[in-house]
Amino acid sequence: MSERATDDLEGWLRSRTPERGLRGKSAAVLELLLSQPRRASYGSAGELAQLAGVNVATVTRTAQALGFAGWPALQQELRARYLSSLSAGQVAAEHDAEHRSTGAPGSPGSPGSPGSPGARSLRRDLDGLALLNRRLDERVLATIAEAVAAARRTTIVADGSYAAVGLALAHNARLAGYPVHAVTAGSELVNAMATVGEGDVLIAVSFWRLYENTVLAANEARARGARVFAVTDAASPALAAAAEEVVLVPAEGEAFFPSLTAGIAVAQALVTQLAAVDPARTGAAIEAAESMWTRFGLLHRHPAPPR
Repeated sequence: MSERATDDLEGWLRSRTPERGLRGKSAAVLELLLSQPRRASYGSAGELAQLAGVNVATVTRTAQALGFAGWPALQQELRARYLSSLSAGQVAAEHDAEHRSTGAPGSPGSPGSPGSPGARSLRRDLDGLALLNRRLDERVLATIAEAVAAARRTTIVADGSYAAVGLALAHNARLAGYPVHAVTAGSELVNAMATVGEGDVLIAVSFWRLYENTVLAANEARARGARVFAVTDAASPALAAAAEEVVLVPAEGEAFFPSLTAGIAVAQALVTQLAAVDPARTGAAIEAAESMWTRFGLLHRHPAPPR
């Protein structure tokens, strides 16, 4: 199976199937995932078990056979991949259908009501942060922070809306005293990749849909001897193969675009971890930056309160 083929949902599922295959009731669960990805993406383990004619334990065992801790972990990535196959308008329609089926209270057009779009967006982000908190591997954060601290330089590739996550991560990492820069598409990315090599780190940031240039940059950096990490909601085989570690981030939004909330939280966590690697270095860097901000008139200081 080609790498491109395994980037689609069916190819991805089949690529995770054990060489001996899945048999009996687990095979029935797999076929349901393949034939009804939408229902699997939104249904509970109990609903999936009923559709497949099996018990919930079989759904859990099938998820584990595919390399996941259980059904929730598999469903998170399955849903991310399903939504990434849709257009922006189709994603919005999926969310509308979900709200109609659940009968969310409140008037959809009333800002601030329990069922308003804004309130639903906040709830979804809170759910995403809770999920991230439960599943985040602290060891991975430490590995990335230590790699950035030891690197000659770090390049963050983040395009489109995802650039916000990359720019925040790069800005605060530089304040912490490390040579980190974020780049997007076009000549800036090409020029950056021309100088990447051993001793460098590349962090690829991409949610919902993986930009081809992000995947190309990750693979090119890996081939040149750089250490590569990814922050994404559903790592494609092409990206995962290049990445030493992958931080999976819940990124489903409420409208037609992905949420960046959990991604920003990961960026904050990474910088916090980075600052703890060498506190003296970070402290000196912050002091130098504040001195320069004051010199350039960019930092306004309130007068000290009287004692």
